[in-house]
Amino acid sequence: MPQPERRYVITFGCPDRTGIVARISSFLAEHGGWIVEAAYHTDPATNWFFTRQEVRADSLPFGVAELRERFGLVARELGANANWRVTDTGERRRVVLLVSKEGHCLYDLLGRVASRELDVDVPAVIGNHTDLAGITRAHGIPFHHVPFPAGDPEGRQAAFAQLRQLVDAHRPHAVVLARFMQVLPTELCADWAGRALNIHHSFLPSFVGARPYHQAHSRGVKLVGATCHYVTAELDQGPIIEQDVIRVDHTDSIPDMVRKGRDIEKVVLARGLRWHLEDRVLVHGNQTVIF
Repeated sequence: MPQPERRYVITFGCPDRTGIVARISSFLAEHGGWIVEAAYHTDPATNWFFTRQEVRADSLPFGVAELRERFGLVARELGANANWRVTDTGERRRVVLLVSKEGHCLYDLLGRVASRELDVDVPAVIGNHTDLAGITRAHGIPFHHVPFPAGDPEGRQAAFAQLRQLVDAHRPHAVVLARFMQVLPTELCADWAGRALNIHHSFLPSFVGARPYHQAHSRGVKLVGATCHYVTAELDQGPIIEQDVIRVDHTDSIPDMVRKGRDIEKVVLARGLRWHLEDRVLVHGNQTVIF
């Protein structure tokens, strides 16, 4: 399979004003940068400017480290401060998956990785139950079991410490809660901010928390959905990356809704993860811009 063209991806946000696009474009042109994809957006409510640029790596006379150093001067000049990033598509993306017992999202992601539709490295799957160890190892991926004892605060604290150690050892670009049915503590949410993605089995902000399909059924809804969002300390309230829905009606039982919802969950999680890994998601407060 031919290797994709190597590119540097610049994502950037700053207070809006005239001349931002011209300044970025002239900086890249000065060094021979060949822009192959560019997107822009201004939010009039916050007066904030967003952009994502892809540049051919072979068009620049220096590597990604020097590009970061040089572009950092431009970013500070425009007031971006910490709201910018330069990444290299030549660096393999690493994803750690967290699971519990339900396997539909894990099966889907492993299938996409195996077929190279999602061309990433998955160095570990970590579960608080062992139900999905077999399928994980069948794909040649190490499975780590970290039990979370109910009603034992000290034991749970130790389990989260072990989880953190296992995840951080791989320096992942994404930590995916693929129906991992444990609420991350505040300190982990902070440490993994902007990298931890969750799939919630409802169309947020409706039906947060546990048993959303039961909640939906009791309300007689006509659509059920799924939401991929970044994990924050506030349960199911993180910035939303992707959502989708499927129609249901009065004849659908709760198991029917669960079955239909699982199809949506898989697609939404895969889309959200891909966009995150391609640096297409820019977060501003609790909102996102997807390029």
